[in-house]
Amino acid sequence: MRGEVDAVGGDRRFQAASILQTVTATELEPPTGRALALKEWAVVVRALLAGEQILDLRKGGIKEDGRHFALKATRLWLYPTVEHQERDLVRPAYQRWIDDSERDAPPERAIRVEGWADVVGVAKLTEPDDLAKIDGKFIWTPEYAASRLSWKKRDALWVLALRAYRLTEPITVPFRDDYGGCTSWVDLAELPDDPASLPSEPALSDRAFEARFGFAANDLPDGLTEPVVDPSA
Repeated sequence: MRGEVDAVGGDRRFQAASILQTVTATELEPPTGRALALKEWAVVVRALLAGEQILDLRKGGIKEDGRHFALKATRLWLYPTVEHQERDLVRPAYQRWIDDSERDAPPERAIRVEGWADVVGVAKLTEPDDLAKIDGKFIWTPEYAASRLSWKKRDALWVLALRAYRLTEPITVPFRDDYGGCTSWVDLAELPDDPASLPSEPALSDRAFEARFGFAANDLPDGLTEPVVDPSA
């Protein structure tokens, strides 16, 4: 791992370290208000909580204002959904996880929340060549990732770097109609305001996460910048 950290090199290595110094869970000030939940495929949530990936790719859902993605929170619950996920859209090694998530899903569309995350860096991409540079850093197929970029071409594709944490005791909350549909953000009313108030452990060690973060920053054309919540969202 030492070699990986050293290999990041140059300004991006210092950029990664400086950002991470201010966004670790132990140093972040508690967020104001309630933490929202970010909806994502159950297979991707599992990958985040297993430390298989730290990046998420986002564009707005059809139920969002103007169908644009906006960063509404920097600390968030991870809401796993089986809607829209398909075996052929993830790399072969992870396709069985889709079968697992659908088989193990709670009855009556209840939501099993197994973790949460801090958004520790963001980037926006508009060019296929730039997206290709981070291929291999997520479990989607390159073709599906490219389709996320090409949908609504006038909008940039958001790249979120997420520091994920696994809850010691997962929480199952009942489904409500207003949780459904194609939207990025949901307020899961049954959960505590701050995910960090519950016992949890990071998906990756500090050193392993710093290495992953640094390599991602190195590969992205403008690196990763500190996340800023959109006040109008």
